[in-house]
Amino acid sequence: METLLRILKLFIPKKVFRFFQPYYHLMFARIGSLWYGNPSRKLYVIGITGTKGKSTTSELVAAILEEAGHTVALSSTIHHKIADSDVPNKHKMSMPGRFFMQHFLSTAVKEDCGFAIIEMTSEGAAQNRHRFIELDTLIFTNLSPEHIESHGSFENYRDAKLLLRDALTTSSKKDRKIIVNSDDEYSNLFLEVPDTVEKLTYSIKQAEPYATNGRGTLVTFEKTSIHSPLPGRFNIYNMLAAATFARSLGIPVEVIKKAIEKKEVVKGRVERVDEGQKFDVIVDYAHTADSLEKLYSSFPNARKICVLGNCGGGRDTWKRPEMARIAEKHCHEVILTNEDPYDEDPDAIVQQMKDAFESKEPKVIMDRRLAIRHAFEHAQANDLVLITGKGTDPYIMEARGKRTPWSDEGVAREELQKLLGTTKEDDASSNGNIE
Repeated sequence: METLLRILKLFIPKKVFRFFQPYYHLMFARIGSLWYGNPSRKLYVIGITGTKGKSTTSELVAAILEEAGHTVALSSTIHHKIADSDVPNKHKMSMPGRFFMQHFLSTAVKEDCGFAIIEMTSEGAAQNRHRFIELDTLIFTNLSPEHIESHGSFENYRDAKLLLRDALTTSSKKDRKIIVNSDDEYSNLFLEVPDTVEKLTYSIKQAEPYATNGRGTLVTFEKTSIHSPLPGRFNIYNMLAAATFARSLGIPVEVIKKAIEKKEVVKGRVERVDEGQKFDVIVDYAHTADSLEKLYSSFPNARKICVLGNCGGGRDTWKRPEMARIAEKHCHEVILTNEDPYDEDPDAIVQQMKDAFESKEPKVIMDRRLAIRHAFEHAQANDLVLITGKGTDPYIMEARGKRTPWSDEGVAREELQKLLGTTKEDDASSNGNIE
């Protein structure tokens, strides 16, 4: 089915294809729901949406529910987990279409899961992939410009997110809840729901006193101190979202504290790669100007060597110079490299970023593996190498639908082993063929 869709894309004009795409997904969503017997009605379904923080919030919600003794299913950008089964998400989309979501929920029912957590996106909503999934709770993290070319405007992007709010309000479930980050400027829009939906909010003030540095975070939640290994102010918001939801179910604060403190890493999100080197290495998904700024700001005292490209050729071209300026402001050394050019010229993408630098001269190394290797070879003791843009993305997306298998974390680990002389095999290939 996926191969057929790629072939159709080659022969059908793009505008025509995009016009019919939502109806295509709507049809399959409806058929899938009927085929699998409306499985979302047999689960407590939590949708999580927002520009940033969806994956980490999903992981924290799952961790808390499991700590409380529940069997959980989780579908996110990172992976698809049902009870003890866990597979990486290699679809290159957070919320896969066609029969996937209904099959996922049906399997969760068969595995006796009580809860299903679904990372829900604007693209998925605009294309009707969320339809016929009956929500119990929706968590809104934040909203900032992203996918502008895809949606046509920020307003369209925002409205696509609001379709998920509307899906909650029309859900057949009882005792529905919406949990909203009240510090976000668009929070009021997500709180525009009928009185039949319970409204809950969270704010950074609820975590005071708090502290965070590159090694972790201390927050205070309901007079309880929680020490999390996850760094950054942005992760405080993710913890608050998960904790607020958990408390709405009556889960004790002690259980929430235990679960958050045990969650040492979220794959591809401020993920440390340690092979015994004398400098720090972090892989992160940051692929918007706002998320890049927040990531770099979380390590204010570190001498940073930054490896970045620009996520997604043919989209959000406005952010290229902005991300370059952010890197120039925060990084001691910047290495620009290839990321996901799709059908756009990767050299032209990088050149647009390079042209935005004013006081620094970035290094351009188009081979992403060689860019990472260069960063490691030039890192000094106590430096921080930040590799951003892909996180857990399993492929580099190239022209004419070509997908090169890739893992930033895997390649970083291999290159560190070579640098330290601990690798088991001397493979000098330049791709990231990590499976």
